[in-house]
Order: sequence, then C-alpha cells, then structure tokens
Amino acid sequence: MGIELAFRGSAGTGPTVVLVHGNSASSAVWQGLLDGPFGQRFRCLAVDLPGHGASPRGDEYSMLGHAAALAEFMSSADAEDAVVVGWSLGGHVVLHASASLPRATGFVLMGTPPIATPESLSRGFLPNPAFGVGFQGEVSAEEAAAYAAAMLSPESSVSPEVFVPDILATDPAARTGLAASVAEGRVVDELAAMATLGRPLLVLHGSEDQLVSLDYLRTEGLAVEVLDGVGHAVPVEAPERLGQRLTEFVESYR
Repeated sequence: MGIELAFRGSAGTGPTVVLVHGNSASSAVWQGLLDGPFGQRFRCLAVDLPGHGASPRGDEYSMLGHAAALAEFMSSADAEDAVVVGWSLGGHVVLHASASLPRATGFVLMGTPPIATPESLSRGFLPNPAFGVGFQGEVSAEEAAAYAAAMLSPESSVSPEVFVPDILATDPAARTGLAASVAEGRVVDELAAMATLGRPLLVLHGSEDQLVSLDYLRTEGLAVEVLDGVGHAVPVEAPERLGQRLTEFVESYR
C-alpha cells in the first residue's frame, strides 16, 4: 500500500473525471472547474500528488512513482473508469500511468509535451529561465514568483501570487527527485504510450504558453486544440472554457 493521496471533490454525480495537477502545484488549480458547471455535473476528483498540496511526503519521488500513486488512488476511489485529465507534470504522470489504467474511458492532456528521448525533452520545452525552478530543491520567494509568472500568459488578469504558496509548500525533494528520475532514464516513452492508448485523447494548449512548444506538439503529429489568449495554466486562466470543452469530450465518449 502506497501513500494515501489527498483530493478535492465536486458536487456532481455524473461520470467520474480525475484531475492531476502540475509540478509544485496542487489540486487548488482545479477549484474553478470544481465550483463551476462542470463540477456540478460530473463527479470530479482532483488529487494532490505525493509531496504536493495536502498529500503526505514520499520517501522517493519519480515519474513512475507518481503514476503508481495515481493508479492506486483511482482504484481505491472507484474511479478506474474515469476520464483522466493531466495538466503539465500531471499530463506526464497520466501518460506514465496509462498502461495501468485499462478501464479509463479517455485522456486529456494540457501543457504536456510527450517526451520520448533527451532530445525531444529539449525540443518540447521552451528556453524559459524559470523552467529550472521546477527541478531544484529549496526555492526562494523570488524564484517562486518567477516560476508562477511563467505559468501565465504575459497579459493574464490572474495574479502569479495564486501559485506561490503551493510552490513554496511543495516538498523540495519532490522536485529534485523528479529531476533525478528523468536524468537516470526512469521514465517511459510517452510518445509510444500515447500511440498505444487505444482510447480517446484530447490535447489542449494555451496559445500564450511560455513553457511548452506548440511547434513541437505539431511536429510530432498531435491533433492539438489551441486556446487563444491562454498561457500554460489553462485550468486557472480559463476554467469556464476548459469546462465547456471537457464536457463535450466526456459526453462524446461515455
């Protein structure tokens, strides 16, 4: 038995949707979705990954460890047939977990460039100086603010301060452990995982994303839906638009 993940739920009783947040964030990024029409309609379960939000700290962090924790959570929550939605790191975790989720109905990724090799890692992400904060241990308030600002579109009406408490509260070892697991190759080929899903997949991308390369997504042949005027943090910047698109996706394939 692994870590028991904390989560936030919604009032909806419809089909289950599991929501997975990004690096140094928490289930709080989904609150606008949970409180809106989408959460009122569907049974949403927004998890906190190990070392993030209200979940316990882990002894060892890796992409595969997060994936195992997600699969275990879905099993214990009677959510094995859910649509699984991953944002940023959460999307990578979802792809790593996909082979262990044979009953999942569909998958949604946003802010997630699927990585197959170190070379694709360098092409999938933009050369933003704040990117490295997500892989270092202790983070200063100034570094947290810069990382938070990179999550948003340059002209966003959302304050970067909404992300800072979660960034500072994340277990520093969660960031360094993640970096080590990637550097050591303890990862799956995400492009191959995506190609063998055998279930519906929706890929979303904010047109003003400062961290992920849209050109890379298109070069890899992904059918990407671009949300105009939105940065990396799609769930925070555009919860209503996201809720509408997710509703269409869930209703189409249930």
